[in-house]
Amino acid sequence: MVQLNQQTYSSYLQDRYHRASEGPLTDFLSRRNGNLYLGNQINLNDLARRFGTPLEVVYYPQITIQVQRMHEWASRARQETGYRGQFLYAYATKANFAAEVVQTALQAGAHYETSAAADVEIARYLWQHEILPRDRLICCNGSKDANYLGAIRRLREDGCTSLISVLDDLDELDGLQSCPLPLQLGVRERSAGNRDGHHLGNDRFGLTEAEIDQVVTRLQSSPHQLVLYHAMIGSQVEDRDHFLATLHDSLVAYCQLRQRVPTLRYFNFGGGIPTSGYTLDFAFDYQDFLQQLMIAMRDMCARYHVPMPHLIGEFGRYTVANHSLYLIEVGKVKPGQPGQPDWYLMNGSMMVSLPDSLLVPNQQFVVLPLDGWEAPVHPVRLAGRQTCDSDDVYPRPTQPPLLLPNTGTGLVLAICGIGAYQQMISGRGGAHHCLSPEPRRISITVEGGRLAMQSRPQQDQAAIMRLLGYRPQRVAPPLRLAPRYKTRRAYSQSV
Repeated sequence: MVQLNQQTYSSYLQDRYHRASEGPLTDFLSRRNGNLYLGNQINLNDLARRFGTPLEVVYYPQITIQVQRMHEWASRARQETGYRGQFLYAYATKANFAAEVVQTALQAGAHYETSAAADVEIARYLWQHEILPRDRLICCNGSKDANYLGAIRRLREDGCTSLISVLDDLDELDGLQSCPLPLQLGVRERSAGNRDGHHLGNDRFGLTEAEIDQVVTRLQSSPHQLVLYHAMIGSQVEDRDHFLATLHDSLVAYCQLRQRVPTLRYFNFGGGIPTSGYTLDFAFDYQDFLQQLMIAMRDMCARYHVPMPHLIGEFGRYTVANHSLYLIEVGKVKPGQPGQPDWYLMNGSMMVSLPDSLLVPNQQFVVLPLDGWEAPVHPVRLAGRQTCDSDDVYPRPTQPPLLLPNTGTGLVLAICGIGAYQQMISGRGGAHHCLSPEPRRISITVEGGRLAMQSRPQQDQAAIMRLLGYRPQRVAPPLRLAPRYKTRRAYSQSV
C-alpha cells in the first residue's frame, strides 16, 4: 500500500471507500470534471467561488427524492411479498421544522408525525390552510403535558378526523377521554424502547403490557377507538437483521392485541431507518428491509389469524439529513503537538454548526474537500476559529482524525448530513455560542421545471447584539474575504 505521506486524496478514497474521484460518491453527492455536486445538480465549487464561505447550501428537491425513493421501494416490496396492507411514510417533523422543509415533504406525499404541542399547532395551521391534505395522518407521539393534550383536542374539535394520539402514559387518556368528538388513539409499546440495550433513554417512552390492557378496557365503553400500535427500537439502526430481530416481539404483541381489538389497523415501526449522510461506506438495503418486514408481519398475521395492518414508518433523519450542507474554509493551519495531527482552523464554529458531534457519541459526518484531490493526504482535526472553546473540534479527541488534502489555508470543505437536527438544536436566527453568526444561506427549489435560487445574507452582528439586550448604534461588519473570482451567468438550469 502507498505510504500515507505519498498517497493522494483520490487514491485514499479509492483504497478506503472504493470511490473513484469521478462519478457517484454517495446517493446524494457526485463529482464531475473536478467539481463536487449536490443532488447531481448543484455545483458546489461554483457556489463557493461566487458567494465565498462560510456558506449553507439547501437543496429542497433532495427531500422529494428521499420520499419518492422510499415509496418506490415499499411498492416493490408489497408486490414481491403480496402484502395487503398499505405503506405510509410519515415525516418526523422534529428533525427539521422549517416551513419549506415540512411543505416539501408533504408535497412529496408524506404523512405528519409530531412530538410536542408546537408541532400540533404547526400541523393545525397547515391543515387549516389545506397545505396538509385532509387525508394525511397526523400521529402525535411523545409524552404529553396539558398544552400538548389541549392542542390535540383543539385540532380534533376543528374537524380533523385523521388525527391519532399515541398514548405514552395512562394519564394522557384521562385528558383525552372527555373529548366530545370520537378520537383515534394509539399505544406505544414500552418494552421495545431499549430491548437491545443500545438505546439508553428510549426505554422511558410508552406503556407496559399491563397498561395497554387498561387502555383496552377503558375504551370499551367510550366512543374512542384504538387504531394504532407503535414500536420504536432506536435511531440510525444500520444492521437490517438486528432491526428485524428486535421488532419480532412487537409483531407478536400487535397480533395478540389485534385478536382482542378489531379496530386496530396500523402498525407503526417507528424511526431508526438510517441515512447515508454520515459515512462514505454506508450500506443499507432499504427495499430488502421493507420486504423482510412485510414477510415477517404477513406470516405472523397468518399465524394469529388477523388481517395484515397498514405499516407506518417515521422518517426524520432519512428525510432531511442530506438536503443541505455547509461549505467552510480553512482559515489557518496550526501544527499539532508532537505526534498529533495538525489543526485546520475553520472560518466557523464546529459546535454551533454540528451540535450532534458533541451530543451523540461517535457521531460522524461526511466531510469532502472541493479541491486538492490530487494533493497528498494528511491527518487533521477541524476546529472552530470563531471560538476559544476546547470543545469546538471535530472529530472528537477520542475519534480518529480526518484524512484530507495537505493544501492548508484556503481549502474549502463540504460538511454533509446537516439537514436533520443540527439547526433545530443550535437554533436559527438567534444568538449562538461565542456570537458565531449564521452563514449566508443559498436555497434552491424547482420552479416551472427549472432550478431557482434564493440567497439570504450572513447573520448581522448588530442584530445578534440586540437579541442579547445591547443597543449598538453601529457595528462594523465582520471582515470577510471576497470570493476568489466571480461568474457572470445566473444560476439556472433545467431539471
